[in-house]
Amino acid sequence: MPKDFFTPVTGTTLPRYAGIATLMRLPQVDPQGELMQQVDIGLIGVPWDGGTTNRPGARHGPRQVRDASTMVRNVHRASRINPFELCNCADLGDTPVNPVDLMDSLARITAFYRTVHRAGVAPLSVGGDHLVSLPILRAIASDGPVGMVHFDAHTDTWNRYFGDSLYTHGTPFRRAIEEGLLDPRRVVQIGIRGALYNDSENDWGEQQGIRVIDIDEFCAMGVDAVIAEARRVVGEQPAYLSFDVDALDPVYAPGTGTPEIGGLTTLQAQQLIRGLRGLNLIGGDVVEVSPPFDPSGNTALVAATLLFEILCVLAESVARRGPATPAGHAP
Repeated sequence: MPKDFFTPVTGTTLPRYAGIATLMRLPQVDPQGELMQQVDIGLIGVPWDGGTTNRPGARHGPRQVRDASTMVRNVHRASRINPFELCNCADLGDTPVNPVDLMDSLARITAFYRTVHRAGVAPLSVGGDHLVSLPILRAIASDGPVGMVHFDAHTDTWNRYFGDSLYTHGTPFRRAIEEGLLDPRRVVQIGIRGALYNDSENDWGEQQGIRVIDIDEFCAMGVDAVIAEARRVVGEQPAYLSFDVDALDPVYAPGTGTPEIGGLTTLQAQQLIRGLRGLNLIGGDVVEVSPPFDPSGNTALVAATLLFEILCVLAESVARRGPATPAGHAP
């Protein structure tokens, strides 16, 4: 298959509003098909919000982000990275989900990503609520714990909700640490803010060794110092990047389930992701886009743009490891 098969359709030959929407106008590839052997990075939708505890709608996120991502072009203006020259990228479609059964959905999503991981493909995903990160990690970190750079208004390390509910969009990274998927000493959380149910709510994560940079410390440190601290924490071993759009102030991303004022600007978010260039990234996600809460579609555009920012640094990482190195393992 020629390299240009994996190049996005350009807006100079087909208008951006025309054609079937795929993530970044890339070809859609069947994860079970022969073409998967040539894919380096798979862009994936996870249309599921069964872990949402308040405002639903993130199940519709992947479809709207696909549409908004037609605005993405090939070359990053600031870094001059062309991820589509570095790696073969394709839209792998949506994961199977069960909208009425949380545990079955987790199993289905995990199985999908195991197929992707076994093919040596690095996943870059669009949620869906933040619980979708857990089955992704179950697949790609099954051989040993990885680090993580996590942008969010919330730590997502709560334990239970409504008594015995262990699986919500507020618990994925507690479960991931308990299951040995994340090394908490190599996890940094950026942008944390908002009121708590009790004053010990975030203690568990910090006791495990997570580096939490709340929004006040972020503002005191500045973007460059936060980037340096994130790089120090994650180090050179494999790491995942997870971006909840509620890390942003809701003036930039109102279409989300749990908005919190006083957040990051879109420019700060872009600068932070660009500053992660050179890390050993094995995958990433952008989650919690809920189109019903933003009729303008701007939140989806923000998510698509941040997805491209992540793709650029991820593509460099995948290309640096080389095609012979399975995704998720340092050479």
